[in-house]
Amino acid sequence: MSNVSGVIKSIQDIMRKDVGVDGDAQRISQLVWMFFLKIFDDREAELMLLEDDYKSPLPNHLRWRAWATNPEGMTGDALADFVNVQLFPYLKERLPTAGAQGKRAQVVRSVFEDAYNYMKSGTLMRQVINKICEIDFNNSGDRHTFGSIYEQILRDLQSAGNAGEFYTPRAVTRFIVNRVNPRLEETVLDPACGTGGFLTCAIDHKREHYVKTREDEETLVNTIRGFEKKALPHMLAVTNMILHGIDTPTHIRHDNTLSRPYKDYGNADRVNVIITNPPFGGMEEDGIENNFPAHLRTRETADLFMALVIKLLKDQGRAAIVLPDGFLFGEGMKTRLKQILLEECNLHTIVRLPNGVFAPYTGIKTNLLFFTKGKPTEHVWYYEHPYPEGVKNYNKTKPMRFEEFETEIAWWGDEADGFKARVQTEQAWKVPVADIVARNYNLDIKNPHVGEQISHDPDELLAQYQQLMNEVADIRGALKRELAAALGR
Repeated sequence: MSNVSGVIKSIQDIMRKDVGVDGDAQRISQLVWMFFLKIFDDREAELMLLEDDYKSPLPNHLRWRAWATNPEGMTGDALADFVNVQLFPYLKERLPTAGAQGKRAQVVRSVFEDAYNYMKSGTLMRQVINKICEIDFNNSGDRHTFGSIYEQILRDLQSAGNAGEFYTPRAVTRFIVNRVNPRLEETVLDPACGTGGFLTCAIDHKREHYVKTREDEETLVNTIRGFEKKALPHMLAVTNMILHGIDTPTHIRHDNTLSRPYKDYGNADRVNVIITNPPFGGMEEDGIENNFPAHLRTRETADLFMALVIKLLKDQGRAAIVLPDGFLFGEGMKTRLKQILLEECNLHTIVRLPNGVFAPYTGIKTNLLFFTKGKPTEHVWYYEHPYPEGVKNYNKTKPMRFEEFETEIAWWGDEADGFKARVQTEQAWKVPVADIVARNYNLDIKNPHVGEQISHDPDELLAQYQQLMNEVADIRGALKRELAAALGR
């Protein structure tokens, strides 16, 4: 079928009639667990053809094909009772734990541990299920179209007040993965993976450039790592992995990487490549900052992730991270963090993105920081990404396209020779690290080829105000600790 987005709209219209589903967030959560079971079942149908000894981790009567695929099948109270009394309790608590079945069961269990059936009407549920059954996820066209479903779901999450931290535009993820170039055997981590956009892009990149044999595919599967603390995006990430051929994505964990003490991360946790867009502009829950050393403590989520990224890289490991302007000019703990970054890593490139890249999720100006651990920074190259000709801003109907990065890719050069091929242009300029140190590690260096510009953008001004408030909170926290220490408490 071709009109997958039309099916999604009809499903949401049906759900709006159900008294148990309250608002967009519950509607989306309901939709996602149903899609997961359909996708899981379609993939099992494929595996049964490919593997002679395949055994499902689900008992036959709980598999999607047994209770969902017949359009005239269970409905009304019988269907609601089946889902609430049999399906959910079994998937949450009674799945097998051993062997290959146990691994697949672990994936299902991780998806359903925080999932709920919100629908009260079994009759409306049957209508939704019949609509979902119209999509065949073993059909390459339907599978490809599901990418647009993800984006629709994320737009709906935005209106539900949950979205910004989950989504990175596809053009940005593709450019970052293209430049970092994770090789086949290199472990790739996204410590705040959201719906898995960076990781699926890394999977596609490895398959296109490096996977030649079945053994190569097994290597790829074992090199993808992700953590997501929120249940709904984690569920979407796991579903995304299965759609991308990772049948048992046990390395996509429902967990908060910041909740583990910083000192407990050791060599076994270090990876070759980290690509991530951590939540920014938000504050972590009370106590999380105490997992970090005193000089790195803050409640600003993005800063904690930045500290962790540096820690988790192997020697010569490469990273790319999306961060707001506030990180570049921020002081206090940010200054110490930038000093560590420049002393322990080669921050070789900062790509400055224009307004609107993340529209409609946020208007905050963002930057892509590329660095390699193990050698201090000597100079930082900046590249100011311009709008394409005729474009004054990005929006939902005219988002950023990957092709716009062709000029950066042509200019990029090779890190092995210190990027000797790079030249300064109207968009690119180089700053010695001594100049950055003299500026008290302020990385917010404007394009010298453009006259001084004063921003009146309200989103940017609000972001700067929020940044100042975060710094005030950091200073207040430091003063409290010093007073407590002085008073012997």
